[in-house]
Amino acid sequence: MTENGVLSRDKVLTIDTMNPTVKNVEYAVRGPIVQRAMQVEKELREGVKKPFTEVIKANIGDAHAMGQKPITFFRQVLALCSYPELLNENMFPEDAKNRARRILQACGGSSVGAYSASQGIDCVRQDVARYIERRDGGVPCDPDNVYLTTGASDGIVTMLKLLVCGEGASRTGVMISIPQYPLYSAALAELGAVQVNYYLNEEKCWSMDLSELERSLAEARKHCNPKALCIINPGNPTGQVQSRQCIEDVIRFAAKERLFLMADEVYQDNVYAEGCQFHSFKKVLFELGPEYSDNVELASFHSTSKCYMGECGFRGGYMEVINMDPEVQAQLSKLVSVRLCPPVPGQVLMDLVVNSPQPGEPSYTTFMKERTATLSLLAEKAKLTEQILNTVPGITCNPVQGAMYSFPNISLPEKSIKEAKALGQAPDMFYCMKLLEETGICLVPGSGFGQKDGTYHFRMTILPPTDKLKILLAKVKEFHQKFTQQYS
Repeated sequence: MTENGVLSRDKVLTIDTMNPTVKNVEYAVRGPIVQRAMQVEKELREGVKKPFTEVIKANIGDAHAMGQKPITFFRQVLALCSYPELLNENMFPEDAKNRARRILQACGGSSVGAYSASQGIDCVRQDVARYIERRDGGVPCDPDNVYLTTGASDGIVTMLKLLVCGEGASRTGVMISIPQYPLYSAALAELGAVQVNYYLNEEKCWSMDLSELERSLAEARKHCNPKALCIINPGNPTGQVQSRQCIEDVIRFAAKERLFLMADEVYQDNVYAEGCQFHSFKKVLFELGPEYSDNVELASFHSTSKCYMGECGFRGGYMEVINMDPEVQAQLSKLVSVRLCPPVPGQVLMDLVVNSPQPGEPSYTTFMKERTATLSLLAEKAKLTEQILNTVPGITCNPVQGAMYSFPNISLPEKSIKEAKALGQAPDMFYCMKLLEETGICLVPGSGFGQKDGTYHFRMTILPPTDKLKILLAKVKEFHQKFTQQYS
């Protein structure tokens, strides 16, 4: 009893009684550095004096938050679907109205407020299948193998749930690239799977080496059961675009070693460097012939959040599965039914991405102008980022071939490394935190993505408007020189 007579008891849920795997989850792109950035923003609003007037966040690929403009056609159709009374107005083009009517007819009660089928709206999945066929030069796509998802992340985590099983030496191992996008390490930690690292080759523009995959797999088989191989192409956080030969090598490797392939292809339209081209894993798989296309199990993922769309908040995406065991696919369908359905506005947006305006339609010219302008600007900023960072002594930046990020190597003085370790911080976290406090620039330390021991990096997005990006890069350059002198 307490003093006032109310019964007191310990909490049911405590740090000691909670799910222990959750405590192992880390997600760097929204981690301590970002939390501190939000505090700094609050301090600025409250009038606290800083050596800067605003925080420039370059920690995450949130295009619209960075000022990228939405595609007009997409927002028109979304508006019409959300408020169908607008279909009676003359302010929208007929192709936008036709898209909206078709989608509304496929929704329960002709409303995007109704649940859809768990796998997604049927006509949207058909449109996704036709899009994949066009993209891959006619390789067939069965709509029944397409699952609409809450962003690509939802599909990736769902597939990992299906793959993970076992205990001890039989626990499922999942091969992920290092550096990696922290979704993978976080999901594997939560599921209690074994993270199997394979390292990208920084000296060769973050390419994949077959010998490194073989080394990683051989080591992993000593203590777990590796079942899946994850690839991000174009790369996050590294910005590389893998060659067709590399993709062929990976597919042959997966076939030989009986690994389930997971291809994260959300940046497939974000290819900037001359001589680089996006090749889908599915297309290459089928071009290798029936020996591979009839046997290799593949799940590939796409999203409305990246490319030229940048519509992160709508959480639209899809997953296509190839050569999945029918009994397992039935379990997949059951699993997605538990969360009822992906957000219907996100499904609508995914449909517009795969079924965009065509030549002859009223919206085509504006759509192509906006799409081209967005991708061209991203290409310019990718080049600008690489060029400026490479003028800084102690910073080396590989070409940003694709995606939305650079992942430069930073040389840190030994004194700063020792000070960071004394504080219990990774050296590049120490660096990035100092950068934030002194300049207002919010970047993510490379340690949050994984990197070879003894190397240090940070990830920054190329998304800020060009004028802000130039300011950001100039501040990073000035800070790095000052930091190096301070700790030399």
